[in-house]
Amino acid sequence: MKHLKGYLSITIAATMAATAMPAEAKVKLPQVLSSGMIVQREVPVRLWGTADPGEQILIKVTDAKKKHVGSRKGVTTVAGDDGKWSVELPALKVGGSYTFTINDLTLDDVLSGDLFLCSGQSNMELPVARVTDMFADEIASYSSNEVRQYYVPREVEFHAPLDDTKPAAWKPATQDNVMRFSALGYFFAKDLNERTGVPVGIISSNWGGTPVEAWISEESLEKFPRAINEKRIYEDDAYRENIKKLEAQNYARWNAALYAGDPGLHGEKMWYAPDLDDSGWSVVDILSGTVTDGTITGDDIHNAWTGNRWGRDGLNSINGSHWFRKNVTLTAAQAEKPAVLRLGCIIDADSVYVNGTFVGTTSYQYPPRIYNVPAGVLKEGENNITVRLFSQNGSGSFVPEKPYKLLLGNGEEVSLEGAWRYHLGAPMVHGPGMEFWAYKPTVLYNSMIHPLANLPIAGVVWYQGESNVGRRNEYGALLTTMIADWRKTFGDESMPFYIVELADYLHPSDKGGRAAWAEMRKVQAQVADSVPGAELIHNSDLGEWNDIHPLDKKTLGGRVADAVTARGNKK
Repeated sequence: MKHLKGYLSITIAATMAATAMPAEAKVKLPQVLSSGMIVQREVPVRLWGTADPGEQILIKVTDAKKKHVGSRKGVTTVAGDDGKWSVELPALKVGGSYTFTINDLTLDDVLSGDLFLCSGQSNMELPVARVTDMFADEIASYSSNEVRQYYVPREVEFHAPLDDTKPAAWKPATQDNVMRFSALGYFFAKDLNERTGVPVGIISSNWGGTPVEAWISEESLEKFPRAINEKRIYEDDAYRENIKKLEAQNYARWNAALYAGDPGLHGEKMWYAPDLDDSGWSVVDILSGTVTDGTITGDDIHNAWTGNRWGRDGLNSINGSHWFRKNVTLTAAQAEKPAVLRLGCIIDADSVYVNGTFVGTTSYQYPPRIYNVPAGVLKEGENNITVRLFSQNGSGSFVPEKPYKLLLGNGEEVSLEGAWRYHLGAPMVHGPGMEFWAYKPTVLYNSMIHPLANLPIAGVVWYQGESNVGRRNEYGALLTTMIADWRKTFGDESMPFYIVELADYLHPSDKGGRAAWAEMRKVQAQVADSVPGAELIHNSDLGEWNDIHPLDKKTLGGRVADAVTARGNKK
């Protein structure tokens, strides 16, 4: 493995003479080199950082019994004229924990094991907290100090590769930390650790919605002029600042018009008031469309995905606010304890009230709606649930085949499917457009990959591609380029890449969309077949037609662990 370009690279076999260190030592390490980290086993341990130019740096390593690993005198190096230094130490035995002292800095609880970079877009980012519907008991019963995550903070950088991430820390997979772990990374690392007994670290570097070109260096993107030219448009800081100022104004004015034009928020009684007379409202089945007599009709479930009839004017979608009300009758025993309101997933956003009390809001379509209803809000007799749905672009809808129910404190549940009262609030033009800087070429490579470049790793788990389906004809070349780019960056020409196949998605009646996703999976398979050291992880069978974020990350994590252990057995 090669050192990161630009660092003074000094590989020390052993400089054994103890060196007196100045009291004002100013050694600084990158964020990823910190207490609790996992270093890759069976390869030299690499440390790097900055200090005063010419400053001597002394590194010592001790094990869990406080015994020195290697020489008691340690290893020394010297910072270069630019203040940068780098050193390699002998590989550590698997396990630990180890303590590193670097001048006046101490890194505690360091383990030696297998380290993987888990990267991509939202399906890699999806946290453990989002899969508790399927795996709550298993997650709650598991805790391990041998499975750890370093979550790379989100950052965008247009101008040059960075040498460090924003402040972050290594976290073990304990109950205090686990909900923020990448769900796929968590199940993969947990499975691999249980099979091998080797500590497993995951570096979680991901950002939802991002295309592959955001993760490739500018140098490697030179053969993709469209991407380079897109970056050039936005690389001026003042220009981007002006865009964001204008976007903020646009959204402020759009939201002000939405509020001013919504009769549900003005007048004698708000439309979320529990005693509002809504008898003149339409009656709709939230999952299939408008009805007039309260009877649940219609079996075209795809209609809910492409836009309910209440969400369209017969030709175009109706953006703005839509109001829904439903009454449920409870006994005193059912109403006396706190409850949980499950409202599936809603496109695009919502605010929800129970008996006139605001219980929650979600600003975009993907998260499951899980709202706590405090004790005292529900009552014996009739209870009202009101949803104010916001549609900004496209047709608003309630995503079908998701849970719509009230989970009562006594263990019972009340279905909320079927008929609701409906009234249009404020019809609006489409919401203003928005630029997402994280979607631009190179900007995430600079800030979220390059700072890790000195770190030896066992491989990359890559789950991305949803945002490139529309340009799948060029994805093969882009992904192949990224793999070569990262291997060069990490100085490992054979670094394994585990490419996670896109999961099945979209309703069976959406033949064009499904065909596009199938073609994308073929492109992923072609890359895995053509690039030495790359492997496709089968995933299409784990998809959910109505959710771009399928929940079964456990089976998928097991498949990644299968691939990693199989590769290890071939060595």
